[in-house]
Amino acid sequence: MTEVKAYQELPRGGYVVETSEGPIQFGAPPETIKDSLRTERGVPEIFVLPRQMFNWNKGINVADMEFPIYYHFFIRGQRPLICGTMEQARLLATALQEAVFGPKDFDLRDDSIDIGDQVFVPDITGELKFFRGDLSLKSLFRYRPFQDGVLSIGSVTITIDENENYVVRDGDNHVATVPGKVSYTARFDAVTALPEPFKPPRFGVTCLGPSHGFDPNDNTSGFIIWLNHNGIMVDPPVNSTEWLLKSNVNPKFIDSIILTHCHADHDAGTFQKILEETRVTIYTTQTVMESFLRKYSAFSGESPAYLRRLFSFQPIYIGRPVTIHGGEFDIFYAVHSIPTMGFRLSFQGKSFVYSSDHQGDPEVQKTMLEKKLITDERFKQLQNFPWESDVIYHESGIAPLHTPLTFLAQLPEDVQSRIVVYHIAQNDFDKVESKGLQRATFGIENTLYFETESFAFEDAYRALDVLKRLDFFESLPVKKVQEFLSIIERRHIARGEKFIERGTKGDHFYIIESGNASIIAEGLSRGKQIGAYEYFGEIAVLTGSTRKADIIADTEMECYVIQKDRFVNFITGTEFGRVLQRIMDRRDNRKWQLLTESETFAGLSDYQRMWIESYLEPVTFANPGTIVSEGERLPGLHILTSGTVEVKDGPGEGQSLKRGQTIGLLHQIMRDEPSRYSFSHVEPVETMFMARKDALELIDRNPGLAMRIGDSVE
Repeated sequence: MTEVKAYQELPRGGYVVETSEGPIQFGAPPETIKDSLRTERGVPEIFVLPRQMFNWNKGINVADMEFPIYYHFFIRGQRPLICGTMEQARLLATALQEAVFGPKDFDLRDDSIDIGDQVFVPDITGELKFFRGDLSLKSLFRYRPFQDGVLSIGSVTITIDENENYVVRDGDNHVATVPGKVSYTARFDAVTALPEPFKPPRFGVTCLGPSHGFDPNDNTSGFIIWLNHNGIMVDPPVNSTEWLLKSNVNPKFIDSIILTHCHADHDAGTFQKILEETRVTIYTTQTVMESFLRKYSAFSGESPAYLRRLFSFQPIYIGRPVTIHGGEFDIFYAVHSIPTMGFRLSFQGKSFVYSSDHQGDPEVQKTMLEKKLITDERFKQLQNFPWESDVIYHESGIAPLHTPLTFLAQLPEDVQSRIVVYHIAQNDFDKVESKGLQRATFGIENTLYFETESFAFEDAYRALDVLKRLDFFESLPVKKVQEFLSIIERRHIARGEKFIERGTKGDHFYIIESGNASIIAEGLSRGKQIGAYEYFGEIAVLTGSTRKADIIADTEMECYVIQKDRFVNFITGTEFGRVLQRIMDRRDNRKWQLLTESETFAGLSDYQRMWIESYLEPVTFANPGTIVSEGERLPGLHILTSGTVEVKDGPGEGQSLKRGQTIGLLHQIMRDEPSRYSFSHVEPVETMFMARKDALELIDRNPGLAMRIGDSVE
């Protein structure tokens, strides 16, 4: 009997099977190449795409072939073999076109606004051709499709079994059965958890990663700009939110993303952030946005129009400064292989410039000019890089796509002293001796702070910043906003203080500006955690009842507090008041217990669970029957509380749902799709039900939620 060998699971995800044809990797979540580079065998040359190329629960592409292809072609000088279905070949080609060569057709005049004065709009097609040369997708990799569920690679045969897994045979030997679905595990440098929750500065920069996608020893590049105590992520790497949480930084401080271009080490974390709590705003040009949507439409299988509904898009225009949280951003197009934008930021007389991925070597730019790939005006623009800025985040890396470090090291010492070199491995940085240059340093504890001063309306700005993050803020008229500023009081709460006690009268409504607290109530297996931009105390204030829970400060806290009568007057007749009443009427510890126990809702925050809890109502199905029929329009979302529900897809055997699993899917409700299954029961069944209109209201404010709640039916 032949011994069955196990596959190796990579630390970040994906599986490797050793065969006589060499190692074969199944699935490629972001940055798994860093895992392979750490091994003795190195990066496999053969890859099999997972059955599902996109993991909606994690918000990432698990068939991320960009860097394996770059590595083999540009470093090893060979073409890797990629295997999958013919449909996957089409989708992969679409995504790689955007990532490797950029859009097939684009016009940067779409990224400008004509308001009467002239703005220089560069034609970057020649620059892109300079890097592309004679390359094509076929010259970068080979593709071999499955034929009727069977793939042959020399003596190795891979088949797809009835469970959608891969069965690998080498000659006559069964080597392994590899899962067809690929999971993902976050990995990043060790973090320093701050003793107190991070308070965003008026102006600062935090490096999320200083290196590039081929560096196995350091985090991939990305950073946060803090402006007026709000965070703007720039090309965030994957798992940035998890890193923030471990660092004691509330992810809710981040409400915006600047996306500079569509390489995997710059855009993977962007899509992941889209699917997290609340609606995020993405700032980029129309050209980059359209490329981003085409790329992730191919990976996810969703249309660009549908993906566009998951976030807010704020276009940035050439020659037209855009203001984000009080900072003025001027964008420019860098010199790169695909459309890539850099920017200069001005705030309170201080300046910060980000080159983005950029070939800044003047000699290379002169070559482009001599070959008539760029115009004199474009060359002049490139030569006028804003070296005078206070801080210069400048990438550097492997030629020809990146600025050589030797060039930066030759700049005047005064300029070097203001440069933070970024997107480069430590060992490459160390090869060039320079006393003036410094490398970006990862970690919240290494945040770069700019000296700034408070401004005339800063307290009001901060209060309004908190107010706008409360649910249904959009419905408040200006006069109510003015009223809010006149009735709030600031209150500091010490760590460990029980500032709300069960059984006491409620006389104040609280909004947390910074810090964390725990709500401890009877009937909960664990307390609810609340933090910045969350509120509490509304039930006791509105009903006159006694407090139902203890609330204890886990950290030092700053809160806005509104006295009972003022709060009641403030919300009376508003949409906000209606929502609070609904939350108050429907809140139930049994619902909370159900949501915290359920694996289906495991990836959600406590705040998201609280909102779902507020929509749920108990429903009992006493008599045997069908709850939802196959092909029926979903009336809403049921969460099974007790009993057994049988699920069937046409004739034949089905499966059973257990407590905490869902009947229906939020993304089906969002798109008004019919149910793919029938759900029936023989014995009495109890569920918690969210009506369709409530589900749509929830999704509108948390659009990524619809995709993150997984399918109960496998």
